[in-house]
Amino acid sequence: MTDLTGKTALITGASRGIGAQTAKTFVAAGAKVALLARNANDLTSLMQDLGANAFAAPCDISDPTALKSAISDSVDALGPIDILINNAGSIEPISKLVEADYDAWSRAIDINLKAVFHAMSIIVPDMVKRGGGTVLTVSSGAAHGPVEGWSAYCASKAGAAMLTRMLDLEERSSGIRAIGLSPGTVATDMQRQIKRSGINPVSRLDWDDHIPAEWPAKALLWMCGTKADSHLGQELQLRDETLRRKIGVIT
Repeated sequence: MTDLTGKTALITGASRGIGAQTAKTFVAAGAKVALLARNANDLTSLMQDLGANAFAAPCDISDPTALKSAISDSVDALGPIDILINNAGSIEPISKLVEADYDAWSRAIDINLKAVFHAMSIIVPDMVKRGGGTVLTVSSGAAHGPVEGWSAYCASKAGAAMLTRMLDLEERSSGIRAIGLSPGTVATDMQRQIKRSGINPVSRLDWDDHIPAEWPAKALLWMCGTKADSHLGQELQLRDETLRRKIGVIT
């Protein structure tokens, strides 16, 4: 397991699903973790479970001012950020493009794309000053192909995937390790939302078709180590059996 002793990670969307499991996995690997999400009760509960190496900073990451304040509070509590995990994501609105509610569509862009940009722009300059850092962004197959009813999700995830490539292009020489992860379908609350919509083939998958949140969490941990350096600027696919073997979720 990658050793993160002495490292501080900031995780968006940390209150549940991939984010919460990643926090648990990173603390087990020795890291301190800053937990960002809207649900203060869930964050506080997770922080209590994780102990002294966790700090909860409830905020709406779609609000740049609130995000900047939460990051500042996290740094004050835990120290400079060595690892940024852009995990937060919203699947809503699920509807045909021409029927989508404008405000809901715009909010998905704010969460899935603009918050990724804001987090990078706030945290990366300090990483560069200190000699480098790791920025991992949870992507999706929807970033690379259209899925019926998901125009906001597909468009925003495509943009976030390009931000990862841009960050690698511009800051690799400054010590920034930028990598994306496409986890496939994961057994989280988002899949329950998708199931209820019934609008595309993903909604008709059985629950057993989805991988557990532990798998992407282990992948993100592995991506923090030097063994992932050959993948800088890329987007790793957790559907790839070779990657699954590397991170130890299958044999």
